Amino acid sequence: MDTLVITLTSACEKVEKINVTRVMNAGTRRVPFQKKIGAGLTIEEFQKKISEKHITGHVGLEQSISMIASALAWKLDKIIVQSAEPVIAKKTVESKDIRVDAGKVAGLKQKAKGIMKNREVINLDFQAYIGAEEEYDSVTIKGVPSINQKIQPCVHGDTGTVAVVVNAIPRVINAPAGLYTMKDLPVPSATPEDLRKYLRSA
Repeated sequence: MDTLVITLTSACEKVEKINVTRVMNAGTRRVPFQKKIGAGLTIEEFQKKISEKHITGHVGLEQSISMIASALAWKLDKIIVQSAEPVIAKKTVESKDIRVDAGKVAGLKQKAKGIMKNREVINLDFQAYIGAEEEYDSVTIKGVPSINQKIQPCVHGDTGTVAVVVNAIPRVINAPAGLYTMKDLPVPSATPEDLRKYLRSA
């Protein structure tokens, strides 16, 4: 919800607004993740876990907005991260391990936005719940030219996270000392040959 967005803006002469949506069917993910988003709970149980911070929603929305804004040299007035809300099952849905009856919580949804000059310029929309009929990652950039990018199904979070970390190793090794974000490193890519080279020399 950030590095891909930043990369896509490179084709724009002007960027006015960015909308990013990630929708994932949590039923295809690991059980700890399904429990982390409250799948199978009653609404009351979900709200209690939210208040106790046992359910936190997406923990990186604010950081993603900050990184996008930094890459575009936008000075945001503020970032608003809304509380995670339950997605209520309209019918019985289930994963391999969790059954969610109609009326119970299938997962959660959460939004965040970056405000500049009293205008929403970055909107992030994260949805993860069992039974999502369509999985996708979408990036909509209003600008010159405008860009509409949609990946279906959405990139698998577990596999994708591991791959990004591993593929970043050569770039991190070659970077000067210091603290960097993904926007500071060269454009990421799969790096199997680089990794084989480092493994052979290790």
